[in-house]
Amino acid sequence: MCAIQRRKSLVAKGLLAAGLTLLSGMMAWALDVSDIRPQWTDEGKRLALQRTQWPTKEERVLIPAGWFTMGSNKKIDRVAYRAEMPQRQVYLDAFEIDKYEVTALEYLRFVVATDRPPLPDWKYDGGNFQESMSHHPVMHVSWHDADAYCRWAGKRLPSEAEWEKAARGSDGRIYPWGNTPAGLTRANFGRTGASGPVRDRPERLLLYPPIISVDKYENGESPYGVGQMAGNVAEWVNDWYEPEYYRTAPDRNPQGPSTGSHRAFRGGGWIDSTPTVRTAQRNGTAPETAANWLGFRCAADVKTDLTHSPPKS
Repeated sequence: MCAIQRRKSLVAKGLLAAGLTLLSGMMAWALDVSDIRPQWTDEGKRLALQRTQWPTKEERVLIPAGWFTMGSNKKIDRVAYRAEMPQRQVYLDAFEIDKYEVTALEYLRFVVATDRPPLPDWKYDGGNFQESMSHHPVMHVSWHDADAYCRWAGKRLPSEAEWEKAARGSDGRIYPWGNTPAGLTRANFGRTGASGPVRDRPERLLLYPPIISVDKYENGESPYGVGQMAGNVAEWVNDWYEPEYYRTAPDRNPQGPSTGSHRAFRGGGWIDSTPTVRTAQRNGTAPETAANWLGFRCAADVKTDLTHSPPKS
């Protein structure tokens, strides 16, 4: 190789290295978007206070006490994986669960009441979300944020078992609507954006994701009438996540492992594929994670099981 060719080769390698460094920095910045918090302006705070008076979509559904089929059977659900097995019968006391995922408007009430900063995607009008986003599921919330909201609202995060029963009923169905594979007419999932999946294009995390109002897809509701237990945003639950937990879990009111490093989430989000939005699919991540595909809904204890009350004398 002549001297000129060698110099050209070295220049090309230098440009490539510089380009990769720049791209790496851009990707890291994109992945850190959830750490970019807007701040309230005085006018923005006044607008937020006004918005807390708007009507919300909040509604609860009673899930009756009883047994249900939890987990997966590989012979029935071929895409099931080890963490979902063995399939077994689990008994749960009656409980209530939010019909819909917690919305941006509902979470705004909590933010204002507890003097928290705006969320990363609340960057309009001095720290507010656009009006069209009011009934979208809240996102960019950690497990700790979700837990704090539910406690503030007089509720709690559901257990994995409670979430799964509310999503699939008692008959072990693969999706909230039955065993028919997921389609875009029943759930908001498999959205890849303008040019490629978000996981392959992390810079797209800077954009507002293709999520929808929590009360859409009535034809995708669970047997109990709970909405969007598949897609839109995945949902934090209370349990620590342990892949092997089902092998030793109790068959009555399981609460998950006593300790762990990851918290469980269920349901799959707008970026996920058909196998990921199954009712039995389970996964976990660090409780500090705050992402634009992850939200939550709350549950509550039922002191008296109204479905099994003794007859009046």
